[in-house]
Amino acid sequence: MPKKTRLTVATVNVNGIRAAVKNGMEGWIAERKPDIVTMQEVRAPDAMVADLVRQVTDAKWSIVHDECEFKGRAGVAVAAKKPISTSRSGLKTHSKKNAKVYNDTGRWIEADLDTPDGKGLTVISAYVHTGDAEQPDKMKEKLAFMWAAKERLASLVASKRHVLLTGDLNVAHKEFDIKNWKGNLKSAGFLPEERVWFDELFDELGLVDVARRLSGDGPGPYSWWSWRGKAFDTDAGWRIDYHIASPGLADAAVATSVDRAPSYAERWSDHAPVVVTYEL
Repeated sequence: MPKKTRLTVATVNVNGIRAAVKNGMEGWIAERKPDIVTMQEVRAPDAMVADLVRQVTDAKWSIVHDECEFKGRAGVAVAAKKPISTSRSGLKTHSKKNAKVYNDTGRWIEADLDTPDGKGLTVISAYVHTGDAEQPDKMKEKLAFMWAAKERLASLVASKRHVLLTGDLNVAHKEFDIKNWKGNLKSAGFLPEERVWFDELFDELGLVDVARRLSGDGPGPYSWWSWRGKAFDTDAGWRIDYHIASPGLADAAVATSVDRAPSYAERWSDHAPVVVTYEL
């Protein structure tokens, strides 16, 4: 039997790649040594992103990025030690349903890589906007994007490749994914119509919430804490950053962690990287 290869994948909302590089992302990369990093809210021009990422990784890393059409907003990227054979940006090329409702620039990028088992891996970095429960148009936009993502995921799962959806999905699925769930029952990010999307990914498509499977029931571990107040110090967070995998890939997952900064002062983003190691 061929020896399996360990693949460590990290996802993090960098809250601006320029600020993250300046404030300590390099130290985390050096210590964690990931093989793939997916990033959200990159918020930098495409011409700058590769150089910024290679400042904290290595000159040989492959990098794909989708810039948001609105300057200083969104932006998603995938960086890998091994070659990325192909990449695709956006959802509208795959689904015309409700395409006029949502903007998908800087919010969805797919990267294809080879795997030792020959199946191949499609890694997705996705950023779902926060939405606003008091503004129906914003929630309509958010939900349209999420359902388009489900349609695309169904197609990818049918391809029989390994599929890994990562990113800041801006929804806490279960009560133990948010510290103050009772106070957020009517808040964007914890509305029933958002949470049912996860149920359908898992129950209909057979996808797996890998970090939850490995870490067991909560509370947490959370991946986002507000900059305001004492949210970080009291661990009043949300679990909104995910690894959602096709069944075979999920079965290959052996370890997970949330790389929470040691202190508020040492944070280089308001999110912490969510890391999973797979053996393929």
